[in-house]
Amino acid sequence: MSDSTILDMFRLDGRVAVVTGASSGLGVVFARALAEAGADVVLGARRVERLADTEKAVETAGRRALSVRTDVALPEDCQALVDAAMAEFGRVDILVNNAGVGTAAPATRETPEQFRQVIDINLNGCYWMAQACGRVMQPGSSIVNISSVLGLTTAGLPQAAYAASKAGLIGLTRDLAQQWTGRKGIRVNALAPGFFESEMTDTYPEGYLDSQMPRVLVGRKGDPMELAAALLFLVSDAGGYVTGTTLPVEGGMLTS
Repeated sequence: MSDSTILDMFRLDGRVAVVTGASSGLGVVFARALAEAGADVVLGARRVERLADTEKAVETAGRRALSVRTDVALPEDCQALVDAAMAEFGRVDILVNNAGVGTAAPATRETPEQFRQVIDINLNGCYWMAQACGRVMQPGSSIVNISSVLGLTTAGLPQAAYAASKAGLIGLTRDLAQQWTGRKGIRVNALAPGFFESEMTDTYPEGYLDSQMPRVLVGRKGDPMELAAALLFLVSDAGGYVTGTTLPVEGGMLTS
């Protein structure tokens, strides 16, 4: 009979996690949480100079960190990130596809360039990262795509590109799980966060978040640690029987 406890199922000792968009906001919280659970963390971001603080957070948790300048819209950057992870650590067990941008442009005025940029980073970039990791991941590995509640509902702002990218990410999650879970042993899931403090929420119009709170049954914005806890469930053995699903973490917003 095993001496392990239920909490041991959430441990990530000996594993290596890749986190994109790791220079700010939720990416920093995710990287720290993964390190606290025992994983070494490979950090990717376009603003590589801003990864120093994230590196320090990982190392403070007693784990190793590696920073790689990465624009996920470029497939060659995604491959280079995975190559660097393999050269440094010899394995990739977890991918957190967190890099993303948001817009709020009216549909009749949004330019093709604006729309393509959002799709390129939020959707295509997640695919290029998943491809690169999927080539080296071993059975038992896990991918979590950070979608959004806006992939499942609307929230009063003109966000066609963002909503389309996040809804597309949910479809991508289902398909990659169908392709890889049985054949490769790689689980693929998505998180659909509601309103959490981030660089993106800082750009919202004044009063917007307060106007949306009546839709949130819990009555408040989410604590980033609550989202990190859900991530830890999905990437660890605790979520070993979960694949191809999207887990909303949105305070009950979808019930309204």
